[in-house]
Amino acid sequence: MRHPLTALRHICHVSAMLLAGVLFSATNVLAQDKAEIIAPKDRAGVMVPGFWAPELRVEKPDLIGARVVRFLTDDEYPPMHFAGVDGQPTGFSVELARAACAYLEMNCTVQARRFDTLLESLEERRGDVVAAAIPIRAGLHERFSVTAPYHRTPARFVARRGGEGMPNSLVAEVEGLRVVVVAGTAHEAYIAAFFPKAERVAVADLAAAQDTLKRGEADFIFADGLSLAMWLNGAAAGDCCAFVGGPYLESRFFGEGVGFIVREEDRSLRDALDYALRKLWENGTYTEIYLRHFPVGFY
Repeated sequence: MRHPLTALRHICHVSAMLLAGVLFSATNVLAQDKAEIIAPKDRAGVMVPGFWAPELRVEKPDLIGARVVRFLTDDEYPPMHFAGVDGQPTGFSVELARAACAYLEMNCTVQARRFDTLLESLEERRGDVVAAAIPIRAGLHERFSVTAPYHRTPARFVARRGGEGMPNSLVAEVEGLRVVVVAGTAHEAYIAAFFPKAERVAVADLAAAQDTLKRGEADFIFADGLSLAMWLNGAAAGDCCAFVGGPYLESRFFGEGVGFIVREEDRSLRDALDYALRKLWENGTYTEIYLRHFPVGFY
């Protein structure tokens, strides 16, 4: 059997296409992804993804007057949104929301609610914008209006260190290689669709997957890149493992990213937030907030 780190050769080629916005569909047909990574910035070795094409000129929207805009979030999902030391909501989504409000000179409030009640609360007009890690999918577009994505978490492969070292490329033929995934997730479905010759090892949760890899009972983990990055750079991993290849961003499996969510009729607010997000990217505020919450790269 080939060493697992030399057996996966197409990952860098695929990753380069993904970062250019060209992705494989479930039927292996190339398609343009709806949420491209555009003009990424590299800061101290951390790739900061960009979602706003620099060549596009966007007119400043009419502001929404003296209205107080109420943001809703959850406080139990760091680093996206969590309770700060003062008990108030903070995190990447929350800080970005506050920065957008400051740029637009809008009066805003932020209130934490239970994650599974956020969309219902928005529908019931208990708030005006949801700033939380709710993936943009077709069903969401049917109920709400959503800004362009401001965050996207790729799927990544992780392998144990050693052997022949980290590969520079990846092959499609992975017959006999053991890939541990969390059962019932999009990551398991993706491996089944694109790596059918791999031996899938399905476990209950990510912690079990990490332990399986560390014990040598699998050759790879395929999972959420952000969660894997936090594990790899923590004490629990013990420097056992490392990312191999590049990011997987197929929207049909992993969603289009995360954006601010408003009610369908509130499109003027959505347009204002879209404008602010673009300007925060252009003036460096987005990068500053991103690196504060994601100091470890996961792309």
